[in-house]
Amino acid sequence: MQGVWREFLGQPLEAALMVLPRARQKAIGRWLRGREEHRKLARTEHVLMSWGKSGRTWLRVMLSRFYQVAYGIPDGRMLEFDNLHRLNPRIPCLFFTHGNYLRDYTGNWATKEEFYGKRILMLVRDPRDIAVSQYFQWRYRMRPVKKLLNDYPLHGAELSVFEFVMNPEAGLPKIIEFLEIWQRELPRVEASLVVRYEDMRADAAGTLRRVLDFLGTPGSEEQIAEAVAYASYDNMRQLEQKKVFWLSGTRLAPADEANPQSYKVRRAKVGGWRDYFTDEEVAAIDAVLAARPAPPFGYGAAPPARQRA
Repeated sequence: MQGVWREFLGQPLEAALMVLPRARQKAIGRWLRGREEHRKLARTEHVLMSWGKSGRTWLRVMLSRFYQVAYGIPDGRMLEFDNLHRLNPRIPCLFFTHGNYLRDYTGNWATKEEFYGKRILMLVRDPRDIAVSQYFQWRYRMRPVKKLLNDYPLHGAELSVFEFVMNPEAGLPKIIEFLEIWQRELPRVEASLVVRYEDMRADAAGTLRRVLDFLGTPGSEEQIAEAVAYASYDNMRQLEQKKVFWLSGTRLAPADEANPQSYKVRRAKVGGWRDYFTDEEVAAIDAVLAARPAPPFGYGAAPPARQRA
C-alpha cells in the first residue's frame, strides 16, 4: 500500500510543481525528495544502493518471496522499506535508493558521508546494459517530472538508443561516474556487499544466500529455491501482467500492456546491449568505458570475474 499512497499523494505535488519555471520545479522537487531520503536513511541500518535498471526489482521480488515463505508474510506484499518489518520485526528495514536526491537536501556533493555508518548492499551491472535498459525506461515508463528532475532528455524528445546512451547527462558517462564514486566511497561505510547482476543471472540462489546472510536473515535451501523460482524471468512477466504487486503501485506493472518494451521485466539479458548497435556504435560505446582511469567494479571491455557464493 505504501507504493499506491506514494503515487497518489505525489501526483498533486507534481501537478503543482509543473506550473513553476523549470529550474524552480527541479530545485524544489529534488530538495523534497532529498528530505524524504534523509528521513528514511536515519531510520535504517541497511541500504540497497544501485543505479536504475540494475536488477533491483528482481532482487526485491526474491527478497519479498523469501520473507513471505520464511516469516509468514501474506502473498502479494513487496518489500518496501519498513512495511514487512512492521508485520514482523525480525525482517530488517531496507532502504532502496539510487541516492540521487540526498545531496540536494544536505548540500554534501563531495562524499557519501551520510552512508558511512550504514551497511550497504551495492547492486551493480555492466553500465552499457544499464544504459540501454534505461533508454526504454525513459521512453516508455518514466514520468515527465522525473525526466526533468534527473536531467534526462525531456518528455517527448526524439532520441535513438545510441544518442541516449552517449548522452553525458543521462547515459553511459553518467552511469560510469556513479559507479566510480561508489567504488571510491564503499570502503568507508560500516559494512558492504557488492552484488553483481551478472552473478544473479549465473547463480541466483548463491547470490540470494549471500544477501540474506548480509541482512542477518539466513534461509534454508528450500526457502531460497522457492524465492528464486518465484522471481524467475517467466514468472515475473506473469506477475507483471497480472499486477500481483498492485499494492506497490506501478513498480511492477506495464505502462502499456500492448507494448512489450514498456514492461518492467523486459529482456534480462547479460550483454544484450550490443544487439541494438552497429559495429561502429559498439566501438564508440566501448571507447567511453575504456577511457576511464580504472574499470568501475571491474566493468571494462571484458566482463568482470564472477563472485562465487
